[in-house]
Amino acid sequence: MDLLVPEIGLLVWNSIAFLLLLFLLGKFAWKPIMKAIHEREQSIDDALNKAELAKQEMARLTSQNQDLMQQARAERDEILKEAKTLKDSILNEAKKQAQVEGAKLIEKAKIEIENQKKVALAEVKGQVSTLSLEIAERVLRTQLDDKTKQEALVANLLKDVELN
Repeated sequence: MDLLVPEIGLLVWNSIAFLLLLFLLGKFAWKPIMKAIHEREQSIDDALNKAELAKQEMARLTSQNQDLMQQARAERDEILKEAKTLKDSILNEAKKQAQVEGAKLIEKAKIEIENQKKVALAEVKGQVSTLSLEIAERVLRTQLDDKTKQEALVANLLKDVELN
């Protein structure tokens, strides 16, 4: 039994040393280790929460970006539509103005042609009257050279005057 006593003493001392070590670890090491583990846990949770918030913010920004893109496309389409309408109205106005100017030029040309025609007719009439007078003068000279022809011409003229 002697053998059991040292073993029991050793067991008691080992137990006391273990309890003392457990007490010291609990007092000085366990709380800081648990505190560090808890802080690490907390920082991981915070990082996960921040990551989730960042994910939500990215989703919001993506949605907002899509909305802005849709608005920009709508504004672009509206601007293009207004530009096309403006272009069409400018073209139509230019066509109308060109037609008006063309009509004015045509009317001016017609008036100029009519004026030139009147001038030409007056000139032709002048030439015809001059030629007629020259012919009449020559005819009268030939007929007035002879006395009997003069009397016949006067008689003929008197008949025409009486008839009218």
